[in-house]
Order: sequence, then C-alpha cells, then structure tokens
Amino acid sequence: MPLGTLDRAPPPFFRQGPSALSKLAVFSALALFLMVADVRFQIIQPLRVALGVVLYPAQWLAMQPARLAGATGDYFISLSTAQTDKEAAYKRLGLQSLKANQVDQLLLENQRLRKLLELRSRVQSSGIAAQVIYDAADPFTRKVVVDKGALQQVKVGSPVLDEAGVIGQVTRVYPLVSEVTLITDSDHAMPVLNTRTGARGVAFGDGGGHADALELRYMASNADVAVGDQLTTSGVDGVYPPGLPVARVEKVDRRVDAVFARIYCVPLALVSGASHVLILDPITPLIPPRPAADGAADGKADSKKEARP
Repeated sequence: MPLGTLDRAPPPFFRQGPSALSKLAVFSALALFLMVADVRFQIIQPLRVALGVVLYPAQWLAMQPARLAGATGDYFISLSTAQTDKEAAYKRLGLQSLKANQVDQLLLENQRLRKLLELRSRVQSSGIAAQVIYDAADPFTRKVVVDKGALQQVKVGSPVLDEAGVIGQVTRVYPLVSEVTLITDSDHAMPVLNTRTGARGVAFGDGGGHADALELRYMASNADVAVGDQLTTSGVDGVYPPGLPVARVEKVDRRVDAVFARIYCVPLALVSGASHVLILDPITPLIPPRPAADGAADGKADSKKEARP
C-alpha cells in the first residue's frame, strides 16, 4: 500500500480531545467563577449544607471513641478529686470541731477569770459606715478621703476598719469629709500584739521599698517572731480597741551585727483597695484616767496635814 494513501490522523482509539493546557484554562476559569459566585451570591451554600447533613452521622461515629475516652478519663479524675476533697473536708471538720471545743472552753475560763479578778471587759465602741471617695493629693503619703465628716460626728483619732481588719486612723476632719492616714503610711505607728506569743511591739508604715507593707520595729534579733504570726491591736495606746486584726508577718531578717531584727508584715485589710469602711468612735473617753503621781499625792497629803490646827 502506498504510503500516501495512509491517514495521517491518529486512530480513534488514541483520540485525547482538547489539549491539557486547554483543560487547565477551562477548569481554572470555572473554579474562579465558582469561588467568586459563592462569595457574592452564596450559590454553594445549599450544597455545603446538604453535605454537612449527609456527613454528620459519619463524623459523629468517628468522634465517639475520642469522646468515650475523654469521658472515662474525666470520670476517674473527678472521682479521685472528689475522694481527696472528701478526705480534706473530714480533716477540716475535725480540726474545726476541736477548735470549737477549745473556743468554748477558753470563753468559759475567760469569763470565770474576769469574774474572779474583777477585770474590766473589753471596750465596745460604736461606729458609722463610710465610703472612700478618692486618694489624697500627696503621692508620697498613704492617705484616703472618706465621705463622712464633722457633721456626722467623726472625730480625729477614730480607728478605721474594713471587713478584714484595721486600715488606718482619722487624722483630719472637715465638715463633710475626713482624711484617713493608712497604716502603711511612713508616719503612722501603732502598738500591736503577737497573738502566738503575746509579745507587744510597734508596727510602722514601711515607706521604703516594700509598698503597702508594715515593719515591726525595735524587736530584738533573738525575739520569738516567725513568718505567719498574726498581729492584732494591743489596745495600750488608747486609740484602737484591742483584738482588731492588723497584719501577718511575711519576712524576718535577723542579722548578727544588728541589735534589732528587720520584720516585714503584710496588712490583713485591703488597705489600697478598700471602698467601704467603718469608722469607730475613739476609745480614749472610755478609758479611766491615769492615777495621780505619787509625788503629787504626797504633796497634797502634807499640805492637808499642815492645814490642820
């Protein structure tokens, strides 16, 4: 057969249709059109919803082993936590019961001792509620201003408390407002009592590097003071009623070459963030006056003797 008579076109079995480049261009344009149409007109949303509904059972079945494993782990963890909390609760209940019995016994002994020794009971002071309206203008002091003044019978020297303990003392009174010096002010000092040892001391506001802190000064380097000790008002100054919470010992620095220890304390009250406070009446008028000196008493006795005929 002459070669010129052969069909040069490929046989039908090898026909490929459009070229690969043409297919790429057509399908790329179609994909771009579908993306733009989906963004603008949400035309694929029904299909997406239908696929989500159809595939949800398969997804749910696939997630069950993981959920089962997680639920089993959570169950055992919660069971262990519940058992631990139960044991801790029983332990706290036992301690509280022991403390309650001790408190009842101590109260009974205290009442008997007071009756036996005819001791004067603790001074009870009344007070008024007030609200902190702003801080003092001086940034180098720790003072706040409350919305009660002389018209509400607020007096200079009145103790100021919040729900956790002492926060300061009224140092200036105006007709409608009063200025309160906080216990962390560097010029403030108050006598305190260590509830663990019964030792008295003086707590000063720390104006140094410890912000919103107190320093228990003039305590010997070998004094029995430990971290965690609770300090309350001693009541010997005639300003603060005894037994009010003041601070907790945070750090004790004992030095061999120093006579006194450096003791830093943290106030129990919310000194810098208190918004509502209680202003107590000063207890000074309720305290009996000091007895006359012996010399003055002897002088009066001698004058009376000389006056006799």
